[in-house]
Amino acid sequence: MSRNHSRRRWQTLLLTTSATVCLSQALAQPTSDESKAEPATLPTVNVTAKGYSTDSAETPASVEVLDRTTLERKQAANLGEALRGEPGLSVSSDGAQGQNPVIRGLKKESTVLMVDGLRLNSAQPAGAIASFVSMGLAERVEVVKGPASVLYGTGALGGAVNVQLPQARFEPGLGLRTDLGYESANKGWRGAGVANFSHGDHALMLGASLARLDDYREPAGRVPRTGYDSDAFIGQYRYRIDGQQQLRLSWQRHRDDDVWYPGSAKPHPMPRMGSLTVHSPRQTRSLYELGYSRRGGGAQPLNLDLRLYRQQMERTIHAWSSGLARDLSATSVNFSTDGFDAKADWLLHPQHLLSFGLNAWRMTADPDSRMAAPPDFTALRRSQPFTDGRMDAVGLYLQDDMQFGALKVLAGLRHDIVRGSAATMNNGSISSGLNRRDSATSGSLGVLYEVSPLLRPYANVARGFRAPDLRERYQSGPRQDGFFWAGSPQIRPETATQFELGVKGDSGALNYAVALWRNRIDNYITGTQLSGPAAITACGAPNARACKQTVNLGHATLSGLDASLRWRVHRDHWVSLAYSRVRGTNQDLGEPLFQMPADFLALGWEGRVAPNWTLDARALLVRRQNRVASTFTRGTENATAGYGVVDLGATWRVHKNHTLRFAIRNVGDKRYHEHLAEGLSGQEIKAPGRSVQVSWQGRF
Repeated sequence: MSRNHSRRRWQTLLLTTSATVCLSQALAQPTSDESKAEPATLPTVNVTAKGYSTDSAETPASVEVLDRTTLERKQAANLGEALRGEPGLSVSSDGAQGQNPVIRGLKKESTVLMVDGLRLNSAQPAGAIASFVSMGLAERVEVVKGPASVLYGTGALGGAVNVQLPQARFEPGLGLRTDLGYESANKGWRGAGVANFSHGDHALMLGASLARLDDYREPAGRVPRTGYDSDAFIGQYRYRIDGQQQLRLSWQRHRDDDVWYPGSAKPHPMPRMGSLTVHSPRQTRSLYELGYSRRGGGAQPLNLDLRLYRQQMERTIHAWSSGLARDLSATSVNFSTDGFDAKADWLLHPQHLLSFGLNAWRMTADPDSRMAAPPDFTALRRSQPFTDGRMDAVGLYLQDDMQFGALKVLAGLRHDIVRGSAATMNNGSISSGLNRRDSATSGSLGVLYEVSPLLRPYANVARGFRAPDLRERYQSGPRQDGFFWAGSPQIRPETATQFELGVKGDSGALNYAVALWRNRIDNYITGTQLSGPAAITACGAPNARACKQTVNLGHATLSGLDASLRWRVHRDHWVSLAYSRVRGTNQDLGEPLFQMPADFLALGWEGRVAPNWTLDARALLVRRQNRVASTFTRGTENATAGYGVVDLGATWRVHKNHTLRFAIRNVGDKRYHEHLAEGLSGQEIKAPGRSVQVSWQGRF
């Protein structure tokens, strides 16, 4: 897509939205006391922790929920940015767009990322799996911290993140939500709109989100290759069969263009090649879903939801050589997933709410990879890491939500079977020993006792597992980091067991949660550089000087403390606090685990200072991180300096359905980078400097 064409599409959206705003303001009939309305304080509800709607304060586990109001205030360009500074959460990044959530020290491979409850399956060599989601359309973001394999199967060692998009609603007439925003650091424009049409037993929802972001500015100047274009479109049709049953048809389409990952830049073993930087000229995600739901009635209602879906995540992944001023490799890959989900919850007894389900999916991939070969590096020659890769997963779970007065018990059990296979790997040189079947049983048990609404101690133990992805199994050949990687088709799954003690409370005016946890991971999957005879055996003599392989460590342990508090100190004034501390240990080497997030403390205030004006301030204080994996990384992970940034904001309610927001991020123009920012030590890209944000949200 050309930049001119992108600008025309953006201008069309802007003009259309502006016309709609003018019309709505002309027809609006504001009441004289609308600015005095006090919003009701409701309990925080989530659906991800138990698989159905439940009060977070009554859930014996750590959860975080970002509602639409919070997302509008943050105006985050991506999911990682939205979750930054939340307790127990951090961000691993290799560029402006490549920002992945990290849950209690565990990265993208060890968390399940979902959109509307459907997992995003892929094997991402660079960038963020989370980038396939548009935050401009998000209604809520829910995070479960800790192993969540009982509900979500393989991959949920660290937890699960669920981004909820708008759903078609049976609300008569036409409704429209719009959002426009501008940010000075990247000269970026963003716009989104969601329309809902309903008549009788039919409901239709259509939504679109566009973003045009240029290279952002850090205090020392512009950071090259951090701009990109992003488009997202969604639609859903619902048909109400009767008062209990519905059919739905959903469609989602997301596309990013011209995405670079500056943090991936690494020197090539041959000096004349310069450094290699990964970039993605195009990446798309398409989802098609057919669903059926039934709401039960009577004394023992049985609710049922069935989903049949196909999801495709396509990427072009190139490696740019600074020495040659052209791409040294080009890969095109499509991760296609066909799946079926069935789940039900049944109030078997007033004290027992049973939920059970079946999840089955198949993901296939056959990358078309071409790389320039020595000595001239002129022609891109076919270099297939593997062919006809496939993963099949089937899981069955049962969960009982028990209520015994003030005592609440949540127990779950699940069994999964995961199969991995490929026709060949390493340019067809290996065609045997590529199939592996693994099975795992996951479980969880949580207990919460409500002494009072403000005192709810709880404890839980959860076990999860993660089967290796296609890339970890079969990626055999040179990669964009300049190393030759040896495939590991028989690598074993990871298993994790977490113990957590916590206390939480919610009285409307005060909401808090504190959790102390420890997670042990066996057969920890990671990559390591080989040398000597081991490198010759794994990669061959020609590649032994730059050889890596995916391996299992014996075990690793992570432990930590996360805490949050939100307190209404006055009728219109709230203060907030978030704290996170994570410690990871490589038990095989007796040193800190690689790339552990730094400790941080976030302090915030929000208050109404005039009938239609609300101000807010937030300070994020990050501690120096000097716990590094010196032996494991051979000295390539260095300490990171601490930093502090302050954000300020003001929200003006122009009308009961329209708000303008003004914000300044990184007020002090602090120059820094996070410890989990990818890149060579001393060359990590810096975070954005001072930036002014202006945004408008409207509902019609």
